[in-house]
Amino acid sequence: MINVAIMGYGTIGSGVVEVLEKNKAEITKSAGVAVALKYVLDLREFPDSPIADKIIHDFKVIEKDADVQVVVETMGGLNPAYPFVKASLLAGKHVITSNKALVAAHGTELLAIARDKQVNFFFEASVGGGIPIIRPLYRCLTGEKIEEITGILNGTTNYILTRMDKEGASFAGALREAQELGYAERNPEADVEGRDTCRKIAILLSMAAGKEVNYEDIYTEGITKITDVDFQYAEKLGASVKLFGTGRVEGDQVHAWAAPVMIGKSHPLYMVNDVYNGVMVKGNMLGTTMYYGSGAGKLPTASAVVADIIEAVQNRHQNVAFGWTGEKLEIADMDTSVHRYFIRVAGNTAVNKVRVQEALKAEGIIWLEGLDEFAVLTEKMTEKDLKERLIPMEAVFQSQGEDGVRQMIRTEL
Repeated sequence: MINVAIMGYGTIGSGVVEVLEKNKAEITKSAGVAVALKYVLDLREFPDSPIADKIIHDFKVIEKDADVQVVVETMGGLNPAYPFVKASLLAGKHVITSNKALVAAHGTELLAIARDKQVNFFFEASVGGGIPIIRPLYRCLTGEKIEEITGILNGTTNYILTRMDKEGASFAGALREAQELGYAERNPEADVEGRDTCRKIAILLSMAAGKEVNYEDIYTEGITKITDVDFQYAEKLGASVKLFGTGRVEGDQVHAWAAPVMIGKSHPLYMVNDVYNGVMVKGNMLGTTMYYGSGAGKLPTASAVVADIIEAVQNRHQNVAFGWTGEKLEIADMDTSVHRYFIRVAGNTAVNKVRVQEALKAEGIIWLEGLDEFAVLTEKMTEKDLKERLIPMEAVFQSQGEDGVRQMIRTEL
């Protein structure tokens, strides 16, 4: 029998307990040995819970108990998750986590310790909730040269953008609805500012490249400036706006960003709506593959955690070769990345239209009835080139007391 300790009895931790109990027979069959819950570490008491007798408050009990072979971390954040996970690995225990902040910040070190101690540090649930994506990268796609990973990796922001798209909701209204439904935290900053997506694409890119990606090197832009007007233009273009996390190999450079992108109906991720996540992976031989499903939630995420528990049990006497090394993957400056851009400009006049089209080498004019503005789609160009074109154009607008550019969204149209 293999004993498991769970650190954190919140939404995910309690979900893991539920899956371990309800799918006990299937887990035993897959693991080849019975898996039993021995401890649940939490600051709180749960007197009416079936696991009340397993609740402990001192991490040292887990660390020092040689009978605990697998530790599950579902506390979230870095403190005390990081020191507890590190100590567990150093004690020769396998560790499974759903904590993307921990993996993004300390994954390189924790993977190295696991290799040294011949145990495993698994984190399938840290990206995409219940969607299998980490394991496919080191098993199914191991013979591929990964050219691109692009994902809708945050259910909160995808829900907000879907409501803005399908119902014409404002950002504030859609966010409030997401909070009322429990999809968004009271402080949703990490989600809506793109930081959650940034950390997740850093993990996926590290897996694909086999090298460390510092999430702080990734350009990050949230959805707080996206408006219902942007979606009115998108509808006219047969498009939508999604928050993407993208890592892309372009020649000898690797670009990565977390930012809103306007996409058309032919894009593989166009139909990923509400709280669902989707990940598109392009390999040089296989081409494009898609991974879609529940990107968050108690039981979907817990299911991914339990899959990692099973793999750890199956490999309890050895380290599974996966993850990345300490060699750093250099991320190219965002100014060198190439896109087409959707640009909204104030002042729906013939003079302004000619000025903007000439400055940005834009194709066509898009406008909405009743608005004193218009929009254009630029040709492909680098971010640096766009900035250089915008500076003199904006100067002319300002000299005439006009607003100039009201919105810029990267597109894949």
